[in-house]
Amino acid sequence: MPVHRLAKDVSVFSRESGESILGPLAGIRIVEFGGIGPGPMCAMLLADLGADVIRIDRPVASGLGVGRPAKFDLLNRSRPSVIIDLKRPAGVSLALGLIEKADALIEGHRPGTMERIGLGPDVCTAANARLVYGRMTGWGQSGALSSSAGHDLNYIALSGALHSFGRKHQPPTPPLNVVGDFGGGALYLAVGLLSGILNARETGRGQVVDAAMVDGSASLMTAFYGLRACGQFSDVRGTNVTDSGAYYWDAYECADGKFVSVAPIEPKFRVELIKKLRDYTGDPRFEELTWAALNNEDARSVLRQTFASRSRSVWCDLLEGSDACFAPVLSLEEAPLHEHNRARHTFVEVDGIIQPAPAPRFSRTPAALPTAPDEPGASTRIALERWGIAHEDVLRFEAQGVVSTAQKPRD
Repeated sequence: MPVHRLAKDVSVFSRESGESILGPLAGIRIVEFGGIGPGPMCAMLLADLGADVIRIDRPVASGLGVGRPAKFDLLNRSRPSVIIDLKRPAGVSLALGLIEKADALIEGHRPGTMERIGLGPDVCTAANARLVYGRMTGWGQSGALSSSAGHDLNYIALSGALHSFGRKHQPPTPPLNVVGDFGGGALYLAVGLLSGILNARETGRGQVVDAAMVDGSASLMTAFYGLRACGQFSDVRGTNVTDSGAYYWDAYECADGKFVSVAPIEPKFRVELIKKLRDYTGDPRFEELTWAALNNEDARSVLRQTFASRSRSVWCDLLEGSDACFAPVLSLEEAPLHEHNRARHTFVEVDGIIQPAPAPRFSRTPAALPTAPDEPGASTRIALERWGIAHEDVLRFEAQGVVSTAQKPRD
């Protein structure tokens, strides 16, 4: 499918004609202190859904994260960037002026950093009693490790999640940093901020949201802690149903080197898979009684041999859309081209870059198409004025070096 057929028009997200496409969070204002990973992801999620987020970036590039041109830093999409020098008292005062107008704040520094800047929770909530102060860290604001450096892999190691990822007799397999940074971090901070905003609208009082990736990734494992407590989940990797321990929950290689996934965890769906494979291949090992007599590893061996005998496209033609709980394992290049994703506009093209669309979907207040990530400082003047800072004050701050429209490279 040609890339140009991906959604480029906000109308594809609308399900009701005549509705304004602003997103369900229109009217909520958030000040984000620029960072990496879960903080920007949280801000992106809220901005995608219509929140007015202003990102405060540093005058000098931090050197944190993976270096890339700004247009490819997709977590920074859908919101303006302003550069404010927070080492200057006037810069702190300017930031506090923005915070006074905000419903919420996002920061992802080590505990104590914002206090040293002069923008800790006490200062900010004194200026804005309704402010929800969101703090995103790995270890949390308290605890024995709170002041230590760390990253996603460390946090999910401590929560028990990492131990459970991997094959039998193999070391833990580091997943992409979606479990700690984005699942246990960004999503929990977003829920915390929205919960705090709802409460503040009822009570007139904001609060601090202490979102820690170790807490969030532990929470994501809640079901498995329950299963373990009743003896239905083992600490031995690769021996549980959903960790590759079962033949019917795994990925299998095809003749062309590509993979398919099968996950018919319910018996009736396993019957569907086996019946379709029997009818197509004629292999007697898929006969009902013969298959029922196979143990788990023998069944896995039969499936491995079967899927390896033909290309992935053959298995897609046979099994996709059935109740066999089947899907091809698609690469990041392939996923946007799949007919299901195209039909739902799961991916969009913005500024020539294919990327996931805003999620979830809303019937009455659909989200707009994302906007491309700002170059740091590119919107300093217009965004500050839109947030109520007078034009002449913006120019004065710029002349004094308190704000700027471009980031200096790191030495």
